[in-house]
Amino acid sequence: MAAGTALLYDEEMTKYKLLWVDPACKIEVPERLTVSHEALVRTGLAARCVSIAVREATDEEILLVHSEEYLEAVKKTPYMTLEDLMAFTQQYGDVYFHPNIYHCAKLAVGATLQLVDSVMTGRVRNGIALVRPPGHHSQKSAASGFCIFNNVAIGARYAMQKYGAKRVLIVDWDVHHGQGVQYCFEDDPNVLYFSWHRYEHQNFWPNLRESDYDSVGKEKGAGFNINVPWNKVGMENSDYLAVFFHVLLPVAYEFCPDLVLVSAGFDSAIGDPEGKMCATPDIFAHLTHLLMNLAGGKLCAVLEGGYNLTSLAQSVCQTVQTLLGDPAPLPADLGGPCESVLKSIHCVRSAHKQYWSCLKYTADLPASELSAKSLKVAEQKTGNEPEAQEQRSPEEIVWPEPPKRLCPPVRTAVALPEGVACPDACKRCSSAEAPSSLVLNRIRGDFFKESEDKVTLTALCDLIALLERMAKNEVRNGLALVQDVSMAMVCVMQHAPTSLTNRVLLVCVGDGCVPTRITEDGKTLLVHISSTEAQGQKSKHCVPVCLRKGCSDVAGFMQAVLGLLLPLGYEYNPGLVLLVRMPGSGVCESVWQQLAGLLQGLAQGHTLVLMQENETASAGPTASALLGSPAPMLGLLGNLLSEDLEALETLRNTLQADWKLLQVNACQQNQHHLQNQYANESLQLSRLL
Repeated sequence: MAAGTALLYDEEMTKYKLLWVDPACKIEVPERLTVSHEALVRTGLAARCVSIAVREATDEEILLVHSEEYLEAVKKTPYMTLEDLMAFTQQYGDVYFHPNIYHCAKLAVGATLQLVDSVMTGRVRNGIALVRPPGHHSQKSAASGFCIFNNVAIGARYAMQKYGAKRVLIVDWDVHHGQGVQYCFEDDPNVLYFSWHRYEHQNFWPNLRESDYDSVGKEKGAGFNINVPWNKVGMENSDYLAVFFHVLLPVAYEFCPDLVLVSAGFDSAIGDPEGKMCATPDIFAHLTHLLMNLAGGKLCAVLEGGYNLTSLAQSVCQTVQTLLGDPAPLPADLGGPCESVLKSIHCVRSAHKQYWSCLKYTADLPASELSAKSLKVAEQKTGNEPEAQEQRSPEEIVWPEPPKRLCPPVRTAVALPEGVACPDACKRCSSAEAPSSLVLNRIRGDFFKESEDKVTLTALCDLIALLERMAKNEVRNGLALVQDVSMAMVCVMQHAPTSLTNRVLLVCVGDGCVPTRITEDGKTLLVHISSTEAQGQKSKHCVPVCLRKGCSDVAGFMQAVLGLLLPLGYEYNPGLVLLVRMPGSGVCESVWQQLAGLLQGLAQGHTLVLMQENETASAGPTASALLGSPAPMLGLLGNLLSEDLEALETLRNTLQADWKLLQVNACQQNQHHLQNQYANESLQLSRLL
């Protein structure tokens, strides 16, 4: 399996700049590239990457997306005078030309294609291209928004043409809408384009009606264009994660891409003068992690925007560190999405419910919902502009350095029965490293009241020793094959070091008895996915998820993981994830590996997996997931059982009062207020029109 992370950078792409006064373009400076690369070098991340040479793109490659007339026009720019360049620039919007920009634009496309080559051929697992000029605004016959050629769009067409990729996912987390990508693929069902962007009801650049949530694609491409508009500034980490959990990830897994391309614009990070958002750079570690198990791990990130040089460099480092496999930082202080984001999520899910099985039970929008277009018409009729958002200048915003990401010397340790081979690249944790006599006596007292089973006692001692090494950050995660998973689960909960178990996320997969009493003090959040209805009262910290076909239903299981388990886990923010596979769970290996991989975004990667000792055939694949290998692709997911999807939505509605990251619609307490607001807006609009 491919390993390694590619880094593509060429100083040549810094050798153009704005040659005249243009307030709109002055932020696009060569230093954007140099500070990003210097930060990677300074932190040692560049040295850990596979450096790949950059080349110029050919005309044939550029023509995969752009017209011949446009290409020929851009080719003339190196020979233009300053006056000619200024005149040429005036044809387009918010862009500038320079005698060297054509050369740099060819390098930006070429770097993107070199990255695609490296990932698709298996030379590396994933990678990032630090390029300039950016690309996602550029259209077939037009430059736009600092973009000359559409790097990512060309990369997608190239992957389909050269490598036969059938489905490509493009994730655009830049703060501006990548209208050039949307136009390129809006009728193509083989490319799923997702973009979130500052919109403010069409009052933010590029000010397009087709950037709103109800532009879903055309003809065969209907449903394959997802726009999430930010109608206010100041979005935070919780807002970004909520959109991933409830819009992007469920659809992406249903789509099942062969390649993931990220338009990695970091103007969506805190402090950026364009975005004016409040998401901190470490959130990009989590966004990257959540995408890394799609497409068998084939992920290519390509730099787009980012104009605060501090947050840009930090965000690039966070992204690259995750691509390299380092544990993500703790996602601290997460709450729910703000009301504006909830409304956007609701609108997007409602607009796409007819196209995606995972969104089938999305609540309909209120009948009086106004489109952004109507609001824009009302504003124009009255001559009123929206009130200015109160916002400090970017220079006044201060945020802490991203937290240090600890990388224990041993990634995965295993506690295995005698005679079971240790998986490659894992370290065996033996009884020679057993816990203290005090802990040993406590284990005897708890589990061996009558006679002592020395084999079981040794296995439990190995388990506690593994946990103690995780607590000391000597080991990141672990796998244990045990005689009785229920006993081992209780042992871990009772005897694990306090430093790890201040909060434990306990995930049980499969039918079986789980001790719910351990959730009473709030120090354990239990999520139990099975085929049986829960007995007794559900609570905030005890979440039973019942699937009619059990854990063998891939579509239902993944819906439960993406829409329920991950939001719960991120908001709970545990110090340890305990993943238990019950006997006869029925979960298939690829889904199990997906689950183990996704959960490692929590608890700084401190994940302990418990399985029955007779499941030796699963030890290797499970260890592979813990070691960071991407899970196998799941294939196109079938339709979810209607009763399961309805039950999951009901459970979400029940829990969302306590767990804000589960919310997908406007808060229940605000529904009456919103309906009155919609009615008043409708009345005002009818009077105006």
